[in-house]
Amino acid sequence: MVPLDQSRPLRWLFLDFNSYFASAEQVQHPELRGKPIAVAPTPGPSATIIAASYPAKAFGVRTGTKVGDAMRMCPDIQIVPATPSLYVHLHQQVLKAVDQVLPVDKVCSIDEMRFRLLGEEMARDHALDLGRRVKEAIADEVSPVLTSSVGIAPNAWLAKLATEFEKPNGLVVLEASELPDRLRGMRLTEFTGINRKMEARLMASGVFRSDDLIDRNPQELARAFGSVIGERWWYLLRGYDLDFTNETGKSLGHSHVLPPQHRTDRGCRDILQRLTHKATARLRAEGLWTTRVSVSVSGKEKSWHAEFHIPATQDTLAIWDRVLEVWEKRDFRMPLKVGITFTGLQKVEAITPSLFEEPEQDRSKLMPAVDAMNQKFGKNTVYIAGLHKAKDAASEKIAFQKTWLFSEGKGDHEWVNTRNADIFPKPESDD
Repeated sequence: MVPLDQSRPLRWLFLDFNSYFASAEQVQHPELRGKPIAVAPTPGPSATIIAASYPAKAFGVRTGTKVGDAMRMCPDIQIVPATPSLYVHLHQQVLKAVDQVLPVDKVCSIDEMRFRLLGEEMARDHALDLGRRVKEAIADEVSPVLTSSVGIAPNAWLAKLATEFEKPNGLVVLEASELPDRLRGMRLTEFTGINRKMEARLMASGVFRSDDLIDRNPQELARAFGSVIGERWWYLLRGYDLDFTNETGKSLGHSHVLPPQHRTDRGCRDILQRLTHKATARLRAEGLWTTRVSVSVSGKEKSWHAEFHIPATQDTLAIWDRVLEVWEKRDFRMPLKVGITFTGLQKVEAITPSLFEEPEQDRSKLMPAVDAMNQKFGKNTVYIAGLHKAKDAASEKIAFQKTWLFSEGKGDHEWVNTRNADIFPKPESDD
């Protein structure tokens, strides 16, 4: 039985930055402000946009749009290379600024954070004032270019949803007295937690719009979702303060869109080795061992994927040896992207040596020693010889769910303040 607090006051304030990566570039480069720009990790028409400014969005350019398509949709758009160290630097400044107004309850991603409201802060006028003051602190202490949308609601899930109601630079309150009717007329995928796959499942059960979600009782929603989570949705939609999480098993990995010079069989292999080196260094830094490895190559004509189990390890060389074994069966064509992912992650105390597997060569001190040398003297002070051609490729990227950059050595990802805008040249066609 879910405990009910019928009062359902305004307990949460949620902040979501508007086009964060694009706005961050405009903070650093004033000449780009007010213009249609898009951020991409690599040049070339097949590269994918990771953020677009609102003037670019007016032309239909969105996250996930191909650079070539964006150039056709908006001929004046400027494609800017991603600057992960800048995004982390500004994120840290934002945290310092908002802490002067309200303590952060949780950093949800690099462009999202939530705040818990207590006592008098839960009154509508007071909550709205706090929302304005948070925005003002960011404008005054960091930059007015970093605009955000703020949502205030009885639970954190609704507060996040409220940030989508008014963009850019919105401030929206959802009160219990308005719920759930204020949520009518919405598409299912507008709700956090409903992706295309879940949308199809709900539609198969007769739930097509938000009105259908609202009109079902808790038991009917549990059947529609296929689990008890559906019952929780009934309470969330009405403002009850439940902790809503939808986490999956942890994984660790890296992927990289191949630059033109590496779109060959050998180039693809070199980048995969680089990603293996980088990902295993992260395993060691986080005190994790992997037991399952997945490698993939996305190809323009044909893609390839392989997986294998391995005795718990964090050894770069052991994993690379196994990758080379499955590599022999590759059959991709025209590679565009390569990746490696580790799952079945374990802490050292959970590892039980196999009674049947042959023990791996003991290199338990070798790779940690390499890591230590690089952290002391700088990235790539020591590296595997096979990495020589690709050792500087696949630099760390910042995804929206990340708030930090993994450092492979001393000085890696240090933010250097420069005002020289770096704009990708207009790409040539892939055709």
